[in-house]
Amino acid sequence: MIRSELIQKIAESNPHLTQRHVEKIVNTVFEEIINALSRGDRVELRGFGAFSVKARDARVGRNPRTGEAVAVDDKKVPFFKTGKLLRDRLNGKA
Repeated sequence: MIRSELIQKIAESNPHLTQRHVEKIVNTVFEEIINALSRGDRVELRGFGAFSVKARDARVGRNPRTGEAVAVDDKKVPFFKTGKLLRDRLNGKA
């Protein structure tokens, strides 16, 4: 599912909201998640999962085309851990 499909589904299930309003809501939610992660905060959506930031150390990688060693800087990456309800539903338990 892509963002526009999500917006359309929400708009269809909430006829009192215009598609423009739903789009603004969805964009605001995503922006707030991004802002929280950029501050280093954790974002938890109960039953769905939690977004957090993990630090990766600098390392020596390999260029897959040439096999040459390449220095990879340390960096922060987003991390998502599924919630129990989502995990159970995916595994047919709920």
